[in-house]
Amino acid sequence: MARDYYGILGVSKSSTKQEIKKAYRKTALKFHPDRNKGDKSAEDKFKEAAEAYDVLGNDEKRAKYDQYGHAAFQGQGQGAGVNMEDIFSQFGDIFGGGSDDGGGGGFGSFFGGGGQSTRRGSNLRIKVKLTLEDIENGVEKKIKIQKLVNADGIKYSTCSTCGGQGVVSRISNTILGQMRTQATCPTCNGLGQSVSSKPSGSDANGQIRKEKIVTINIPEGVEEGMQLKVRGEGNEGPMGASAGDLIVIIEEISHDYLVRDNQNVLFKLQISFIDATLGTKVEVPTISGKAKITIPPGTQSGKVLRLRNKGLPSIEAYGKGDQLIYVNIFTPKNLTKEEKEILEKLRDSENFIPNTSKQEKGFFNNFKDFFN
Repeated sequence: MARDYYGILGVSKSSTKQEIKKAYRKTALKFHPDRNKGDKSAEDKFKEAAEAYDVLGNDEKRAKYDQYGHAAFQGQGQGAGVNMEDIFSQFGDIFGGGSDDGGGGGFGSFFGGGGQSTRRGSNLRIKVKLTLEDIENGVEKKIKIQKLVNADGIKYSTCSTCGGQGVVSRISNTILGQMRTQATCPTCNGLGQSVSSKPSGSDANGQIRKEKIVTINIPEGVEEGMQLKVRGEGNEGPMGASAGDLIVIIEEISHDYLVRDNQNVLFKLQISFIDATLGTKVEVPTISGKAKITIPPGTQSGKVLRLRNKGLPSIEAYGKGDQLIYVNIFTPKNLTKEEKEILEKLRDSENFIPNTSKQEKGFFNNFKDFFN
């Protein structure tokens, strides 16, 4: 039995179109295939969310669904007939789309797949390394790429095999009679043209490799491994066909002191047991600089302090994370004779005898990877 489309996106029947769009963005990002490699369940939920949005995001389809339910689309395939190519196109539109004029800087979608026409230029892929500062604020990057372009002075002629149609028809005799089929022209590979004259140094399609500087505006909150698409900045299509896209793969540069945990950042702070006992103020690094924090008297090892909104923004525009500071009390190894005498005097004081019943249990199980 098909699930309720409103339930899939976590919205109500009274939700506005904008609220439905926002909910779809959140759900699609959560189950996007690039974030859930090899997870068939996540892929199914991603498709399910797209199917729900295809209906609820369209006023006419939504009205039919509200009146007749899933029966409104019987005979059209499941839902409204959304395939994977439609999903990724739809997903790109949800994020604002990009410029098709090759101007750069606009992201059509997270890269997910889809068919590629033989008339279209191939995609290019590059990796862009970002610091936490770049990710916090968003950044403009100027990237040098090498791409195929159509050489100046190239001349084309209409393909003699298909007459410029790009396809050829074949008639075959079967037991049911003659059948006509169409196939891509083997001479021009569906382009409808062939190169009649090309400049020296160009390839069989009359193309040369040329260097170009592309300006890319990377939004705040991106994550390691995320792929972004800049439309029209891939290799040019042969014979004037449309260009491919530039796929930008995000890589994060490790910070000297901070560790990313989704939208939060983690910092391990070591303090002396004297500072932990008496309390103090210390300065800690943050993504954008430094901040002073107060260590309360009697702070225990494993205490977690929080700097609100000092983490990273969400790419879904749902606010910023926090910086979490894990306190670790440093135990000195080499003490002077005087220091040992002072500690010996304090050893038997009841204030220095730990009460194990108040210790936080399970802390190191939860954060053992962080402390290794």
